[in-house]
Amino acid sequence: MRSTIFLAASAPAACVLANPMIERNTANQTHVGNSPTGYTMGFKNPSVQSSVGGHATCISGMVDVRASANNTRIKLEEPANQTAVTELVVEALQINSTIGTRLIGSQNHVSGTYEIYSQLCFPSNTGTINATTIQFLIHGIGFDRNYWNVAPGYSYIDYAAEQGYTTFSYDRLGTGLSDHPDPIQIVQIQLQLAIGHQLVQLLRTGGISNHKFEHVVGVGHSFGSLQVNGLTTQYPDDFDAAILTGFSADNSGMPVAFAGTDLTIASQNQPLRFSGLSNGYLTSAAIEGNQFFFFRAPEFDPAVLDLAESVKQTISLGEFLTTAVLFTAKSFTGPIDVVNGENDLPNCFGNCLLPVNKAAAVKAALYPAASNESSWYLAPHTGHGLNFHYTANAAYEHILNFIKKNGF
Repeated sequence: MRSTIFLAASAPAACVLANPMIERNTANQTHVGNSPTGYTMGFKNPSVQSSVGGHATCISGMVDVRASANNTRIKLEEPANQTAVTELVVEALQINSTIGTRLIGSQNHVSGTYEIYSQLCFPSNTGTINATTIQFLIHGIGFDRNYWNVAPGYSYIDYAAEQGYTTFSYDRLGTGLSDHPDPIQIVQIQLQLAIGHQLVQLLRTGGISNHKFEHVVGVGHSFGSLQVNGLTTQYPDDFDAAILTGFSADNSGMPVAFAGTDLTIASQNQPLRFSGLSNGYLTSAAIEGNQFFFFRAPEFDPAVLDLAESVKQTISLGEFLTTAVLFTAKSFTGPIDVVNGENDLPNCFGNCLLPVNKAAAVKAALYPAASNESSWYLAPHTGHGLNFHYTANAAYEHILNFIKKNGF
């Protein structure tokens, strides 16, 4: 039975979950003059909102990020139609695929200034930023920054604010309200890492909110965790601690998980939301594919699945073709925390305890120098989209306890 109570409560949340082609709902926004002096620094055209549960005050707006990276030249033109997209996905996922040798070319240096839609949230009960520690939240594929602020009772931003923490989240390049450049040559993992690094530097140096944050804790989900993994490898001083949700060193379940989503051209699947986007931006074909990749019954409210489908986001072909490699963060010495749903499909093939505990195995496999204060947690009966399940708040409790235990 669908929860009418939840649907009523989550309706405002659905309005503010952003997508690139429609304007934001401004019903819960207040004038920036109501925010403390200086907090809007670094944001263009800032606005102020409450988090979905009301426990955080959030400043949102565009942040200009200058970044460069050595991407990969992909020998592929924009797909002409859905038939071409489906064939590409089939060939990429088949055994002994030759996609890598046929399409992956030489290094391709890219650079530019990108508008990244960002949000800084601090506890409403104090009305001030915790200037010592900020949590840097990176969402995964299929959603935007609002994965961290889904609906009342399903908001990591609310939970963190209740514990006194400030958070920073953003729409990754090619998602939400951020810029949508060439999805094949530009929107790739290496440029995403460079943008993430520049944002962290802005937070540490006072370029955002006029505060110099002493400690930055990286928190990722899925592809966002891969970015945390990459940042701790390429820029080991960016984060004091790393929290990797929806992540493992074994991605053998990825082909099955992606096959189940039936990737489709986003502008054709959601013409009102993604009109004008290149055919190189894809999304899941239907709600069943969304459930297949992210959810595990019966540990979720069907209304949450409906909400997730209504606000789903895109994946670029550049990301799809360049994200197979995990990073070994040999120089990162901070603590890590790996937090998964026990039945995560893409990262555990549906069982994170077989043949070994895949959350616990990440430290030895990818973080050989990480602190002995590292930890792991498996949410029972839970799929890949941790924040969409009834178990979300128990996972949040574990994460916040981990952060506090390590002195941040």
